[in-house]
Amino acid sequence: MTEHFGEGNGVKTRLEVDPSMSGKEHYRLEVNPSGLHLTGASEEALFRGMQTLDQILWGDVAATARGEISPVVIDDAPAFPRRALMLDPARHFIPVKDVKRFIDIMARYKFNVLQLHLTDDEGWRVEIAGHPELTAGSDQYYSESDIREIIGYAADRYIEIVPETDIPGHTRALLSAHPELGCHIADSAALAAVPGAGVMACAANDSVYSLYDDIIGCLASMFPSPYIHLGGDEAAIERNWALCGDCRRMMSERGYTEAASLMNDFFGRMLSSVRSRGKKAILWCELDNIYMPAEKYLMDYPSDVTLVTWRNGLTPKCMELTAANGNPLIMAPGEHAYLDYPQMKGDLPEHNNWGMPVTTLQRSYSIDMPANGNVEGVMGTLWGEAIADVDRAFYMAYPRAMALAEAGWTLPERRSWDSFRSRLPGALSKLMQLGVSFRVPFEVFGD
Repeated sequence: MTEHFGEGNGVKTRLEVDPSMSGKEHYRLEVNPSGLHLTGASEEALFRGMQTLDQILWGDVAATARGEISPVVIDDAPAFPRRALMLDPARHFIPVKDVKRFIDIMARYKFNVLQLHLTDDEGWRVEIAGHPELTAGSDQYYSESDIREIIGYAADRYIEIVPETDIPGHTRALLSAHPELGCHIADSAALAAVPGAGVMACAANDSVYSLYDDIIGCLASMFPSPYIHLGGDEAAIERNWALCGDCRRMMSERGYTEAASLMNDFFGRMLSSVRSRGKKAILWCELDNIYMPAEKYLMDYPSDVTLVTWRNGLTPKCMELTAANGNPLIMAPGEHAYLDYPQMKGDLPEHNNWGMPVTTLQRSYSIDMPANGNVEGVMGTLWGEAIADVDRAFYMAYPRAMALAEAGWTLPERRSWDSFRSRLPGALSKLMQLGVSFRVPFEVFGD
């Protein structure tokens, strides 16, 4: 047991680590006339408890201004172990200093994972040793030293950084550097010229797997996280593999009648690269249809792969399938957790809006976090097509990220929209003091 004592303004303060407490983030905060006592199962738990203490102080500004704090006892631990946000520097690059600022704010709300979407059609944003061609001609990418700086900064705040490189679709930036790795189809040049049109790495090209083995190895060495996210979403299979002579020959050799079956071969090799580095893979959950009715996985996801549910309307089916197959599941349903969606009708984004559904603060708060044993937690995503800088990221994230943070930390039976709403003014006031751009949710007040 480690104890730290202090005394300031006549208040006795004691912090101690007690490993006998269950759960690494479990803490107990007690304030009474004799002083303040914070006990945690680990230093990380003490850090979470300090965020709660901070929230108490700025939530009762009158008492804080008098140098007082009301007596309180809080025995607290997270309902779910993973509480994540995702930034997308692939679409619009986010400088290191701004990523660190974003980390500062998310740490206040007990988020413990930041996923960085590092590669997509619009850009390749991470240095890969031995492959300078991937970032050639651009200064908008993270060097290995940048990555180390971000990881170290996040670790000091008990936040894990998860890298994502999206395959086999969303690979226009890769194929710009290596056009020989794409499918050989009649309209490949036209597809490659348009972001989001659906170019893919060829499933039948051994050089694809050789290059990605290098990429995965480099990411594994840079990022201490046990996870590497490999994307796996929105693959335009019928416009690529189904028309590619090499892929069709591969299908014939394996007796496949559908090009989508090649996803098993493709990810079979990619997952082997991940496992050989002692890492685990995360993939976006794709089903046999992008809307209901959907009946099964798009591919045979191995049970050691963590899946993320994301498509509107498909979360119940993803939950059913992952529970049956033994896949860990992260909740990021578009209806609640896609923070790039507008917060009110007519609100941002003002471009690249394909008819996004409105996701209000209350809708984000209403996310259902089931107590299924395979549900690992929640993730709010900030896809970057219309998020040009960190101020826009903050505006789109907050206060909806607070709603997701509470959904990830608090047991469902203890969550209350009215309670959350009553605590918002103090939280928003603190964001103003910190200079954070956010959307004022005026619609939830006044009734």
